[in-house]
Amino acid sequence: MEPTPNRSGTATASFACAQSRSAATVVRPPTRGGWRRLGISRDGGPLIDEGEAVWLQIGDQYAGFAGTTSFDGAQVRFHHEVGEPGEDLGALRWDGENLVESGSNPDGSTFLEIWTPLRGCEGEAGSWRAEGCQVVRVGRHVIHVDGEAGTYLVVGLPRA
Repeated sequence: MEPTPNRSGTATASFACAQSRSAATVVRPPTRGGWRRLGISRDGGPLIDEGEAVWLQIGDQYAGFAGTTSFDGAQVRFHHEVGEPGEDLGALRWDGENLVESGSNPDGSTFLEIWTPLRGCEGEAGSWRAEGCQVVRVGRHVIHVDGEAGTYLVVGLPRA
């Protein structure tokens, strides 16, 4: 399945990481970066845009959902530890500047997601967790997940 162009129709610069961009190679989750989802396919269906989805990653901490990632050499596991419970299990590979994630959910359903890099990921970064909340910042982007209230706040900080 080919990715669709981003909404602006322009190419975006990748800051995500300096790993190989071979489309056939399964890669570990990047340790720093930010991505916006271009689309998702569920159970082999068409790639559709279900609305804004953003993923920030710093070290093994991520937000979109929120929690930690692990990699066993072949598959990535996204452990949902704050907010919506569960986990995703899948593989990541590069397709040009985009990351393609394919995998399965605990209920057996499958998905394929296309993620394009966000601009503005350089600069300060970190992840903080306290009392049912997790915050991840990568450059000028911040996601706050409140597991108690079930809310997500995504902020693209203005340029300095």
